[in-house]
Amino acid sequence: MRFRSPYISTRLEQSHQGVLTTWSVIAAFTTYFCMYAFRKPFTVAQYEDLVFWGLGYKVILLFAQISGYALSKLIGIKVISEMTANRRAAMILGLIAIAHLALLPYAVAPYWLKPVFLFLNGLPLGMVFGCVFAFLEGRRVTEAMAAGLCASFIMASGTVKTVGAVLMQDYGVSEFWMPFATGALFWLPLLVGVWMLQQIPPPSERDITARAVRSPFNGAERRQFYRSHATGLTVLILLMVLLTLFRSVRDDYAAEIWAGFGIEKPAIFAQSETLVAAVVIALSAIAVLIGANFRAFFVGMTLTGIGFSAALGTTLYYWGTTSWTEQAAFLFMVLIGISLYVPYVLFHTTIYERIIAMLRYKSNIGYLLYLGDFAGYLSTVILMATVNLVFAKNLDFVALLFWLALIISPLSIAGTLFVIRYFYLRQAVPQTGQPQQLNLETHNRLNPDTGIVS
Repeated sequence: MRFRSPYISTRLEQSHQGVLTTWSVIAAFTTYFCMYAFRKPFTVAQYEDLVFWGLGYKVILLFAQISGYALSKLIGIKVISEMTANRRAAMILGLIAIAHLALLPYAVAPYWLKPVFLFLNGLPLGMVFGCVFAFLEGRRVTEAMAAGLCASFIMASGTVKTVGAVLMQDYGVSEFWMPFATGALFWLPLLVGVWMLQQIPPPSERDITARAVRSPFNGAERRQFYRSHATGLTVLILLMVLLTLFRSVRDDYAAEIWAGFGIEKPAIFAQSETLVAAVVIALSAIAVLIGANFRAFFVGMTLTGIGFSAALGTTLYYWGTTSWTEQAAFLFMVLIGISLYVPYVLFHTTIYERIIAMLRYKSNIGYLLYLGDFAGYLSTVILMATVNLVFAKNLDFVALLFWLALIISPLSIAGTLFVIRYFYLRQAVPQTGQPQQLNLETHNRLNPDTGIVS
């Protein structure tokens, strides 16, 4: 699919860096924000009277969709890391169209079959982030662009839940038709966002010098890269697993957590997440001001450690609270959200990006993104299954959030310190047996559409 305007792309390439950054942020934010309208709205319904196989129906639906999403991340390790530039836009639209179509039979299928269609809904959506991020990576301002992209998945989750809740409460849309109806409202802005992404020019020579060439990354190169830094990358992925577990519980069970506080207002989702996004994006974009790659990586990991420390402190402060006011619950959810999303966003905007730039590998960020995401979502599926089988219908989601914070935060702080030391030593000592590094002359022979050297 080609709907790039050479005129607009050239003007953007020749424009001030701030113009290109603003365009890219709007494009990425719009596209990924709209994707959430096809993924998250069903979670706002609680399906309170439905129980299957001894489990709450919402648990089964979440399990099905996240299983598809996790499998998508596994597939994406290969597909996204090897994807050429000319396939990105068509892939984004195709993946979302498949996900939306799956919501149509979901609306009318019998209860026992609905989880199958939510699995099919999640299966394509896990690869959308990598397609969008590929337009942004490898630039001196990647952190600023990616911060806008990551703002979308913080704000969109709450906003599309609010839209879904309004459709049910104010317009009488059923809880099973609501996901399809919500998605239908977002197709027009999605098309605009993808069109804008297509106009973004490839990284400049100055970008290449600062951040290394980004190109398709084949299987042999991926294995070589991982073996060269196996210990550090493994701990980094384990940190992503812990982050994803914590974030998924807070996000996917937000309706139940707010209900546990005694608050059931549709607008609360968008209000809390918009505030979280504003703080998180301001903090995560700081790294764009830091030119030295290890220094930016160090700042990102330090803020990650501070985020986990804040989550632990917030949890201990509110531990034992039995009577929640709306103000106290709102403050708790916002503080926990900021504490979680600062590290989560930094992984996506700075940490992976600067590791590649620091080590100067011929690679792209898609490999690390999808390796971490697959491990994280697979662990989420296992946690959901285990917790719900053990506690069945008596699960207290507020208590679960507290216990996760208490267990995950100290482990993550220790892992953060280890990763900082590991990559400090690795970046200080030249490595042998690295995959081929591409220089500027080689980069100039890259086809801008395919990313393949001519």
